[in-house]
Amino acid sequence: MKLATLRLPRRTAAVRIDGDLAVEVGSPDVGALLAHHDWRERASAADGARHPLTTADLAPVVPQPGKIICVGLNYRAHILEMGRELPAYPTLFAKFADALIGPYDDIELPAVSDAVDWEAELAVVIGADVRHATPEQAGAAIAGYAVFNDVSVRDYQNRTAQWLQGKTFEATTPFGPYLVTPDELEGELEEGGLAMQCEVDGEVVQQADTADLVFPPAELIAYISGIVTLRPGDVIATGTPGGVGHARRPPRYLGDGSKLVTRIAGLGEQVNTARRLG
Repeated sequence: MKLATLRLPRRTAAVRIDGDLAVEVGSPDVGALLAHHDWRERASAADGARHPLTTADLAPVVPQPGKIICVGLNYRAHILEMGRELPAYPTLFAKFADALIGPYDDIELPAVSDAVDWEAELAVVIGADVRHATPEQAGAAIAGYAVFNDVSVRDYQNRTAQWLQGKTFEATTPFGPYLVTPDELEGELEEGGLAMQCEVDGEVVQQADTADLVFPPAELIAYISGIVTLRPGDVIATGTPGGVGHARRPPRYLGDGSKLVTRIAGLGEQVNTARRLG
């Protein structure tokens, strides 16, 4: 099943994607839908208003997550190519909901920086309360997966040892187009991973496979749930592979009009244009 949050006049609606139609499922957004313990049954059985997907205005999959927890340094090849050792524990930081934009919205380039970088990522969306989980319990708590780009403002990120200020600039982070439930992937994520690709102005800048994750989704959920209760609609961004602009020599960043395309096999793609405001 594929779920999304649709923008409509004066409201939003959680929808199930049926081919080229978006079918309303009775909740204002995907986060609100996941708050129901029987969200799968509700979404599967819903027969609400239908909207053509070709003209749909999609919001972030979960517009207001209670938590957005991001993971750094989580792709083996990327870590090793930088000459570092594989980490013993996940590197965690946070992002706020104000940073999120829809899968086709413009990315706001902040007036205070010319060092805005791309970071294609697999996002995991939580579908049940989970605390002190085993890996098996953690896997069962996954509502689905989505495409995410942790667009980062590198000069602000590197001002201090703490990354938060460079990671949560407002209206910078595309999330969507869909939440895809694990059954839709037919074991692809566990067996061989999902192919991920990021393009800037038509050039492939990142290409990887989620099988290269040091800490896969269930391990991350088990680890994070030992720190804090994860709740329906919470989001974990699992980290980016090599190919980011900041690591190039010379560095390369997004500029006004840059077109950013982020895709993951089975999860769809985002197409966002960077725009300088002010």
